[in-house]
Amino acid sequence: MSTNLVLDRNTDDLSDESMASPERIAQLTEQLVNKMQHASKSIVRLNNQTRILSFNAQIEASRTGGPAGAAFGVVASAMRDLAERAAAISGTLEKETEAANASLQHIIETLATNVRGTRLSDLALTNIDLIDRNLYERSCDVRWWATDSSGVDALTAKTDDAYKFCSHRFGVILNSYTVYYDLVLCDLKGIVVANGRPNLYRSVGTDCSKATWFTSALATSSGEEFGFESTHESALVGGERVLVYSCCVREEGDVNGAPLGVLGIVFNWDALAQTIVTSTPLPSDEKAKTRVCIVDPSGLVLADSRGRALKDTIKLPNWEEIKRQDKGHCQVEYGGKALCVGFAHAPSFETYTTGWYSLLMQE
Repeated sequence: MSTNLVLDRNTDDLSDESMASPERIAQLTEQLVNKMQHASKSIVRLNNQTRILSFNAQIEASRTGGPAGAAFGVVASAMRDLAERAAAISGTLEKETEAANASLQHIIETLATNVRGTRLSDLALTNIDLIDRNLYERSCDVRWWATDSSGVDALTAKTDDAYKFCSHRFGVILNSYTVYYDLVLCDLKGIVVANGRPNLYRSVGTDCSKATWFTSALATSSGEEFGFESTHESALVGGERVLVYSCCVREEGDVNGAPLGVLGIVFNWDALAQTIVTSTPLPSDEKAKTRVCIVDPSGLVLADSRGRALKDTIKLPNWEEIKRQDKGHCQVEYGGKALCVGFAHAPSFETYTTGWYSLLMQE
């Protein structure tokens, strides 16, 4: 019996960044370039001083005259030549250092982007895979419970006692499967006739005939299929964010029997999704600048580390290109910020997939 959400993941301490990271390489490169530039400037200052000494020596040589002045002039000329050669070497070194530094910085930026992007996309895949694995079990639950005799009997007998027993039976199930807010049973008109937590949620009598989860279940051809309504705030459970899985309850509990009504299981979406996005294992210095989301194909935010579920729609400039890939990363300008985005499409588990996308957007 599955009563807990599957949230296994590697939670090793990630705060200690590798000393061989691209960021560390960039830091060391910058330090080396700064030292070389400082040395080059020192050489330029020494050359300027040498030129002044050479110039003064030539003046003194001309004043002294004779063999002594000539010898002094030779020394002055050699000093000038040496200063000019040192200046030429220093200038060449400075230019070559600047060119090499520019190339190296570009390589480091590319490496840093690839390393960071790959890590973010791996985390994105882990998040959406956890969700698919958990929700696969929900699709199994509803198909199994739709064959439960209490629901079949309630929709067949249509008596208060039958509805009351069904409600009791649903309550027993809910005590073991704590991931659900409630279980609701509707007749063929979409009216709720029983629910598992009547003391908490007074949903009996509610008209669900227009609800997507109800209509999609009625459209199925057998009990092996199920209906579904994506993330929404449900009046059935006081406006909480939920997913609802549904299945037709059929005569005698037979998967091929005639429909008697619909069972809807109201799943606590935030307990799964918000836990996953907020516990994504990121170093502490990256958490504040990283937004972790689950979105549907339209970009509607279904779960969000920034707390904007069902309030925002994310449409990155390359959204259509992202949707054509199973997993990857990119750099984009969005919301006035430069972002490194890791993304992954729901990979599916067994026969189930949400078709949603996981995003990690880091400034």
